[in-house]
Amino acid sequence: MGVKRNFVRSLGLFCTFMASVPAVMAASAPPLSSVQVLKVQSAACGIENISEGQDKTACDHGGANIKVYVLEMGYGRVPSVALDGFGLDGMKTQVCAYGNGNLTECTGAATKIVGALYIYDLEGKQEGTFTFSNTSINAPGNQVSTQLYIK
Repeated sequence: MGVKRNFVRSLGLFCTFMASVPAVMAASAPPLSSVQVLKVQSAACGIENISEGQDKTACDHGGANIKVYVLEMGYGRVPSVALDGFGLDGMKTQVCAYGNGNLTECTGAATKIVGALYIYDLEGKQEGTFTFSNTSINAPGNQVSTQLYIK
């Protein structure tokens, strides 16, 4: 009888505690839907905007300090990124959408995280095929990828 009473008492304390915690309904993270190289930047060419579906740069970006900007829409795991098969490190910034749908770096005024902007420094590599792929953190666990030949 004592065990049952302690269980009921513990259950009552747990329910009282849970009643004092505000209910927060969070929207689930959006699955990955797309990934795109937005721009390539270099001393030789400045900033070259990359169109969706473009398979190589128009400008010859040769030289050091080439940067590649990739926009990922949705929530991914850890991306796989390389230039001609050699892995690259980069920086990640969350991207948010305001009520009007404009994308921007997340600040206190942003309403919803919708993806990430990655910036990769090619670390002295001069040209080759840049590849980026990632897998969604949630169902359906799809994989998205893109590639661009940087000349």
